[in-house]
Amino acid sequence: MLRAYMALVALGIIWGSNFIFMKWATDLISPTQTVFLRVLFGFLPLALMAWRARVLTREQLRHLPHFAVMSMLATTFYYYGFVAGTARLPSSIAGLLSGSIPIFTFICAFLFLRQDRPTGQMAAGVFLGFIGIALSARPWEGADGVALAGVFWMLAGTLSLGVSFVYAQRFLSPLKLPPLALATWQTGLALLTLLILTDFDGMAAITTDSRALWGAVVGLGMLGTGGAFFCYYFIIERLGSVQASGTTYIAPVVAVIIGAVVGEEITTTVILALALILGGVVLIQTGKRRVASASVQPSAEE
Repeated sequence: MLRAYMALVALGIIWGSNFIFMKWATDLISPTQTVFLRVLFGFLPLALMAWRARVLTREQLRHLPHFAVMSMLATTFYYYGFVAGTARLPSSIAGLLSGSIPIFTFICAFLFLRQDRPTGQMAAGVFLGFIGIALSARPWEGADGVALAGVFWMLAGTLSLGVSFVYAQRFLSPLKLPPLALATWQTGLALLTLLILTDFDGMAAITTDSRALWGAVVGLGMLGTGGAFFCYYFIIERLGSVQASGTTYIAPVVAVIIGAVVGEEITTTVILALALILGGVVLIQTGKRRVASASVQPSAEE
């Protein structure tokens, strides 16, 4: 059990540190090139593990259309939105906005699956979360178009991931496929897409800065993608998906701390926005648990 909780903390730190690695990489190469490196070096350890575990089968090819959709929603566009957003924002603000993932996931589940019908507590959580997002954008300060575009890209990536959870629950969960197989197909197809879409001209510029290079290859790729999948599935197996969602609270805090360490300005408004977003997530998650608990209680007539 201790190892599972250590893995949970490690995953939160890995995901929280991704934003500074994105920032360093996009100072030298384009967001698409950064995403390509991340997916490439994330796919390699996943493919190796899947091959050794023998979880990939020929029969799974019939589900290729679903894998392709997931590769776009949960990898290619999701990663691009986060990288493009981080390129235009301080890494601390980008990491802070990533904390809204559960909020958008909850909204998507309600709209498309008609699940988790919101209680007053859940609605309050969504409201708090959006106030935190608005504080992060600070439009009343006359934020320039580049910074505002960064916020929109972060939210687009978050929304894409939220839709992917809904799609996976609707079409992939019933298939009962090994999670490692799903992750490998997803990242492999995303890599093929990026091979077509990426303009590699000037990509060698990242080799001029070893910090950015190793951050992209090891930080974003091997750890932030490949290693993160291993940790995530290990946590779900040992603690369950509800406990695994605890990484949602850790990653934004880590991103803000790292931003402060590297010299980004962390104002009171940033701290308040972080508190509101995480507070909104807590309200939604605890509200969902109460609804789930109430639904399994026997009625008075039984």
